[in-house]
Amino acid sequence: MARSTFPRDRFDDLPAESGRVGAHRAEKPRLRGWIVFLWAAIATLLLIIAGIFATLVVSGRISLGADTAPSPTVSAEPTIPAVVDTSYSVVVLNGTSDSGLAASVRDQIVAAGWSGDNVETGTSDSTDFADTTIYYRLESDEAAAEGLAQTIGGAQIAQSDFLQPTDDPNTPADESDVKRLIVVIGLDRAAGQPSASPSS
Repeated sequence: MARSTFPRDRFDDLPAESGRVGAHRAEKPRLRGWIVFLWAAIATLLLIIAGIFATLVVSGRISLGADTAPSPTVSAEPTIPAVVDTSYSVVVLNGTSDSGLAASVRDQIVAAGWSGDNVETGTSDSTDFADTTIYYRLESDEAAAEGLAQTIGGAQIAQSDFLQPTDDPNTPADESDVKRLIVVIGLDRAAGQPSASPSS
């Protein structure tokens, strides 16, 4: 083998074990297992959310368009059936300046079946009471108030403790248990106003 006639240099003296010389591509680091698991979990969660949303849209629970506001439903107020209950005591007060109105209404009530002893008359402190009104104390008395209103030919009814009996601690009986209706005659029954006729 012919020897080179070129002078020796540093490349002619190589070490016994040489490392890599020059540019080399580094190996790609492997993805850790938990990163792969995290991305898989996120993808699964997104798919579940998309499925739920699609189900709600198909079922109509979610609307993607503008909905027309529903019209409010107007329900009729429940009416209490009128009951003519002659077990109630009745007080008739004249709330006008016309005399004889309380006695006239009392006659109507007695003619409808009430005992004369259970129907009293009197004069109201006011002489310009507007509308004839029947006052009752408890909600359970409302039907009887409606029945009495029909008996006298029509009247307004209102819940109130006005002139209702109270218990007297000096007596053994409980006077507050007495069932009472109060009729205040108004100007709607005064002279010059159309007279009310009893309801059929």
